[in-house]
Amino acid sequence: MTPAMIEQVRPPVPAEKLDHEIARLLGALQSVYDDCWYPELEVVRPWSTHNPRISGEFARPCAIRRYLHRELRGLLAAGATVTARAARPARAFTDPEFFAALDEDRFDLRVKKLFLFGPERMALSLDRLSHYTGTPAESFQRHVLFTNYAMHVESFLERFPDAERPDRAGVQMPAYHHAGADGDGVTLVNIGVGPANAKTVTDHLAVLRPDTMIMIGHCGGLRNRQELGDFVLATAYQRADHVLDEVLPADVPVIPSIRLNGYLMDALGAAEATWRPGVVHTTDNRNWEFNQAATLHRMRLARAVAVDMESATIAANGFRYRIPNATLLCVSDKPLHAEPKLAGGARAFYEASKRKHLGIALDALDRVRDEHPDGLPGSEVRSADEPLLGNGPDGA
Repeated sequence: MTPAMIEQVRPPVPAEKLDHEIARLLGALQSVYDDCWYPELEVVRPWSTHNPRISGEFARPCAIRRYLHRELRGLLAAGATVTARAARPARAFTDPEFFAALDEDRFDLRVKKLFLFGPERMALSLDRLSHYTGTPAESFQRHVLFTNYAMHVESFLERFPDAERPDRAGVQMPAYHHAGADGDGVTLVNIGVGPANAKTVTDHLAVLRPDTMIMIGHCGGLRNRQELGDFVLATAYQRADHVLDEVLPADVPVIPSIRLNGYLMDALGAAEATWRPGVVHTTDNRNWEFNQAATLHRMRLARAVAVDMESATIAANGFRYRIPNATLLCVSDKPLHAEPKLAGGARAFYEASKRKHLGIALDALDRVRDEHPDGLPGSEVRSADEPLLGNGPDGA
């Protein structure tokens, strides 16, 4: 039996009642889902000539409550009518139709939607986030840092000793959450080494619609004048990671968020850090030095200043899923200049740099919160038929 609950909010809504009306809508969505149905939001936007009516279905709306609240507030304030209702029975993970519904190639992006993902995809990603990170999806904050070393985790927990930690040992990509008001804190995920993990976690994280993603790993410096402990701020990527080639060809330009890079530049300056901007070459071959010719040729053509194994993957998925992102790396070795990464030296270098590295990233995120409390503008990663919520010119 279809749940009878339908909630609707029509303009005009007095400013003092907006939060109450949004809470009512979100409560209706969660109630529908608790009754084992996928809830649906329908938004009628009278200012839109081409897409006045858009809709979207969700799973576990409580996991993206903060995101929905922010977006619905903007829509209602602009004069939209919003309706919450039951769409269709929720599919169990064991339903044979569930698997087919996950295929992103079947999404019709020509039709403007309210949300980038279908509810089946959302439900599976939320479940897998918990599996891989050892923490509930609801614990993730609006700003997410990625690292490939436990030393950054140590520094994060020194700074935020009350941070939420994984609920069990041995998870593949442990996450740590310093909660802020309305989810405006920061999450750190130790993704380990390699592009496969970087793709996996960002595939699933994307359903939460974070405001920012920043990679704060380390890298091999490719320029002679770089020193161990210097920083690299990525301005572009050379993608030799291959894990996303089928869905995002390597000739598609991927660049970091200009605004986020600007904040990182200011934080680097305030910290009096030595740094260099430039192209980061991301490879899926940890031992690329054993077969150098082709890789070195590509690096030189791109004028690359650093090599790593995760940054371009995170940036490419950020581009695919419309999430502002950036990369701030620290040079741990110089493979082309007789300073390879060796066990003792790398550990000593990172012990000296880890706090400064994390601090620079956190300082940049403070600027984001201060200057863009509703999230960084994402016009550079949005398409003409953008399928996300929105009430401005980009959301027309």
